Amino acid sequence: MSNDTSVKSTPKKADNTEKLTKDEKIYQQIYTAIVDHQLAPDTKLPEDALAESFNVSRTIIRKVLLDLSHEGLVTNAPKRGARVSRPSIKEGKEVFEARRIIEVATLPVVIHKINEVSLKLLKDLNNQQLAAQKAQDIKKAIRLSGEFHLELILTSENDSLYDYLRKLISRSSLIVAVFGSTQQHLPSCQGHSKLLELISQNDVEQSQKWMNDHLIDIEASLDFSEPNKTNPDFKKLFSD
Repeated sequence: MSNDTSVKSTPKKADNTEKLTKDEKIYQQIYTAIVDHQLAPDTKLPEDALAESFNVSRTIIRKVLLDLSHEGLVTNAPKRGARVSRPSIKEGKEVFEARRIIEVATLPVVIHKINEVSLKLLKDLNNQQLAAQKAQDIKKAIRLSGEFHLELILTSENDSLYDYLRKLISRSSLIVAVFGSTQQHLPSCQGHSKLLELISQNDVEQSQKWMNDHLIDIEASLDFSEPNKTNPDFKKLFSD
């Protein structure tokens, strides 16, 4: 582990909302509402209602929804308008496969470049996540888990990897909303204490094994089975 204790810059994080433009603030609010499951998949996002809520023009809302569609969080369809995206079973499995490839492969770089400041930040996020889990605030625990994974990849100092993983984690949130339950104790909520211990020990092999197993466990906790498509028995359904 690197002894460099200089603080790494985090240009991708939008913690200081005062520096954001109006459309960026609106983007952040809608983005957070989707990722935190406050807006469920398939929820309509009418431009006029959103424009009124944010007290801005429909032009600004249209731009924000377009940006969110590029992230894969919003779907625009003719005659249906904008809606919160609903991932398919195929996409759900592909997202977790992509996450395993990226996050496992990046760990050697993370372990090589991580410093004490970054490690402390990761430990703080992990403690917050465990506290949220203990308080049964599963939505917050899932969100903090995503932040942990992003902060970890940020340590690699590879902006392209960070941008791609950020999109994958956003999609993961929708996948959990569709195929899982925020009330169940997903593996993603259980914290990353063991991983931090392995990283502190510079144990690349076991860190990679832990990450791979962790992401497999999350995927396994979701129900990707096809819905049972049967013809309804109307006589039985509507009989007295």
